[in-house]
Amino acid sequence: MTPSAEITQGVIFGMNPMWFAGGLFAVTYILIMTERINRAIVSMAAAALMILGGVLTQEAAVKGVDFNTLGLLTGMMIIVSITRQSGVFQYLAIWSVKRVDARPWGILVMLVLVTAVLSALLDNVTTVLLIAPVTLLIADELGVSPYPYLFSEIFASNVGGAATLIGDPPNIMIGSAVGLSFNDFLFNLGPVVLVILPMLLIPFYLLWGRKLRTTPERRSKVMKYEEADAIKDKPLLWQSMGVLVLVIAGFILGHDLGYQPATIAMFGASLLLLMINLPRKPSEQSKSVENTLADVEWLTIFFFIGLFIVVYGIETTGLLELVAHRVIDLTGGDMALTTIAILWVSAVASALVDNIPFVATMIPLIENMGVMLGDADSLTPLWWSLALGSCLGGNGSLIGASANLIVAGFAERAGHPIRFLPFMLIAFPLMLLTILVSTFYVYLRYL
Repeated sequence: MTPSAEITQGVIFGMNPMWFAGGLFAVTYILIMTERINRAIVSMAAAALMILGGVLTQEAAVKGVDFNTLGLLTGMMIIVSITRQSGVFQYLAIWSVKRVDARPWGILVMLVLVTAVLSALLDNVTTVLLIAPVTLLIADELGVSPYPYLFSEIFASNVGGAATLIGDPPNIMIGSAVGLSFNDFLFNLGPVVLVILPMLLIPFYLLWGRKLRTTPERRSKVMKYEEADAIKDKPLLWQSMGVLVLVIAGFILGHDLGYQPATIAMFGASLLLLMINLPRKPSEQSKSVENTLADVEWLTIFFFIGLFIVVYGIETTGLLELVAHRVIDLTGGDMALTTIAILWVSAVASALVDNIPFVATMIPLIENMGVMLGDADSLTPLWWSLALGSCLGGNGSLIGASANLIVAGFAERAGHPIRFLPFMLIAFPLMLLTILVSTFYVYLRYL
């Protein structure tokens, strides 16, 4: 089905579909920025207007929802909710704090490193689902603000996720379309990630490092904790760890076997629910499942549903494709200029728009350039620029990447909300700094 066929027979008031969709997206984004109305309400209302306004049919709107992302999020939220009951996250919190003598800055560095590594080996969404609750617990025990830690983890998750094929959805899409392997991503993008990650610790320290202080009494109290005492349910610990290992193995191997992350996550969630509820009576099972599902971040899930539809609306009108074509046209086919332009435009666009539809639009455009150049191998720098720009650009705003919103959801429920504009005022310049470093890397290595 062509994009134009997705649009209904006539947009409201006879307006141009592209202008209507673009205007609705702009209003939606402004309302999300002001935070006067809950972001889930804004995105759901905007999604409904995309349909009622005639930009999308209801069938097309459903097609625009990325159920793989939603399934991955829901499945991992269920697994994390059950696993948390074993006390393993408290164990991890105590272990992490004691490794750096309960020094707040040392804890931030450790959490950044752990988040980046796990995001590369698993995926950034799963990682923040595991790390954010631990972070909130540590901050509460030490009496410090969790904001610097959560902010740093958002950056670490997106930077670490850029290093591998499975670390971030754009990489999965690019790898699948071009035939790039796990090792291809690790070899080509891993080196720049190793440069960017420690570099980010410098502005983090200047912003927060000297302000992160706790009392000797709190440090002494935490250092006396015994990790083993945190484990509340050993059978549940082994069950949840076993399922997590299976899920992680599924993420690593599933791509080659044709299984999507959502399938693996939902299977893991259902398996763990079955394991803990099978010995119980039916009435107890119902209560247990209800309690588990209550821990799912439904606000985030429904925000994503609405946002996917809104972005799909502007995609089907051709607005995203128009922007992508203009970028390529402006470079005049010059490989170096086109490569750098794709890097920067992808970064800025991914900060403002979900990077998945943008990458989906850019992939066929870059493939078409191979026909003009007569050599598909010469497109390699463009693919790495697209991957770096879309992954690192997700750090530019709170809605730039799925991981950002997951962290924000945890923070809001814990009483420490991450506001859109204050986050962006710091995050966007830091994101541009990582893209500047990436520019030098791409130019020196490929151009």
